[in-house]
Amino acid sequence: MVKLEGFDFPDDLYYHREHMWVKVEGDKVRVGYNDWAQKAAGKLLSLKTKRPGAPVEMGKTLGSIESGKWVGSLKVPITGELVQLNEDVLKTPNLINSDPYGKGWVAIIKPSKLQDELKTLISGKDTARLEAWLKDERAKAKA
Repeated sequence: MVKLEGFDFPDDLYYHREHMWVKVEGDKVRVGYNDWAQKAAGKLLSLKTKRPGAPVEMGKTLGSIESGKWVGSLKVPITGELVQLNEDVLKTPNLINSDPYGKGWVAIIKPSKLQDELKTLISGKDTARLEAWLKDERAKAKA
């Protein structure tokens, strides 16, 4: 686990610059919303996503997420087919706040370009890139 400025970033995950994480699980990936983003958003109240079976494309919209102070898009971190949603998170979005890398996962995707796209994500083992990215994100949030 990498801890940066009080935020957790498990080192076995990959991170998309739009605040989603990716965990490779065999021929599928589990995705969710990272710790920094959930804390910045505040208590999450609503989550709407595409339905299972839908094609998804890296960087495009997976759905929307809403807190008491913010509404934003969830961006797809990996191209493929949306195969499963976390029904518990759809009913209780603030599971993302309490356990972003565990019970708070959002979806499972069957990737179609996994090896190519993993190269564009930030590895949890690359602390220097994570630090630089987090610094940029904090600066944007203050602007």
